Amino acid sequence: MSDTDAGGAPAIVGALPAEASPWAVARRRLLRNRIAIAMLGVFVAIVLLCLAAPLYAKHVAHTDPFRSNLDGKTVVNGKTVPVMQEGTGGLGLGVTPIGPTWDPAHYFLGADNQGRDVAARLLYGGRNSLLIGFFAALITCLFATAIGLVAGFFGGFVDGVLSRGLDIVWAFPVYLFAISLSTVLKTQGFALGPFRLEADSLLLPIAIIGVVYIPYVARPIRGEVLSLRRREFVEAAIGLGASTRRVLWSDILPNVVTTVIVFFPLVMAIAMLTEAALSFLSIGVQPPDASWGTIVQDGDGLIYTRPAVAIAPGIAIAVTVLALNVLGDGIRDALDPRAKLRGFR
Repeated sequence: MSDTDAGGAPAIVGALPAEASPWAVARRRLLRNRIAIAMLGVFVAIVLLCLAAPLYAKHVAHTDPFRSNLDGKTVVNGKTVPVMQEGTGGLGLGVTPIGPTWDPAHYFLGADNQGRDVAARLLYGGRNSLLIGFFAALITCLFATAIGLVAGFFGGFVDGVLSRGLDIVWAFPVYLFAISLSTVLKTQGFALGPFRLEADSLLLPIAIIGVVYIPYVARPIRGEVLSLRRREFVEAAIGLGASTRRVLWSDILPNVVTTVIVFFPLVMAIAMLTEAALSFLSIGVQPPDASWGTIVQDGDGLIYTRPAVAIAPGIAIAVTVLALNVLGDGIRDALDPRAKLRGFR
């Protein structure tokens, strides 16, 4: 293959055909970002491990991670030992959960203060943490996109009302606002006609976290829509008599959807951190359900004797959030038109 095109100009090695779609260009640029792809692999592996939680608990660990097992026994180095061992103090008072055995079939990460398998609870807790993070981010991005489109396109009174509403939510510190909503709704529940959220429902932290972060996504989208509203192709569509619905759906939304895609993994990471903080404070996921935040709380009183109970979910949160943030940065670079020449050097 020649290094020059038909006109004698230098060819860009590995460049896509001229008719390649922007999505194909972005996909190729993302695939060439090895760090982002590696983090995508890490995230997928975490998701698959958490989805396999029932299989691990039933067929490998042979334990129920939600039932107290204070009188249980397990096998360590071929010997049967109690899950809750006598205290090591001088008087031998109290009991301490068994520590990590590094045997997947017998309390791989040890037990918590109720004698429950930490490894199995870690996988089950990851399912809830990922579920809450995903759907909270979905709620945030959907509502933020709708608000940003309407406020930026119509402007005037509509923009003023929506922007002031976003400013009110924006004015509250995120965690204080989330804690306040959680405390009120966990106490009283929430009912809207036939629809009701119970205090122990996972939908409650999803809704709270999803609402709290709407302004942080809606404001950038509104600014982008304001810029697009003045572009020639939008003004031409309006001048040709295109309906408002068609302009929003066909001309403006496709140009902001890339921004929403970039925001999604970042918002999911923030939502998981918020859920962990709320659950650690006992106003997030409620027993008998578990999340990484509740497991950290379980290990708070064992930090000096069995630190693995708190450290394991902490590491899981850190790795997952890191993977989502790096992946989000990679998606941003792939979708950024200004990165075009840099990506194909």
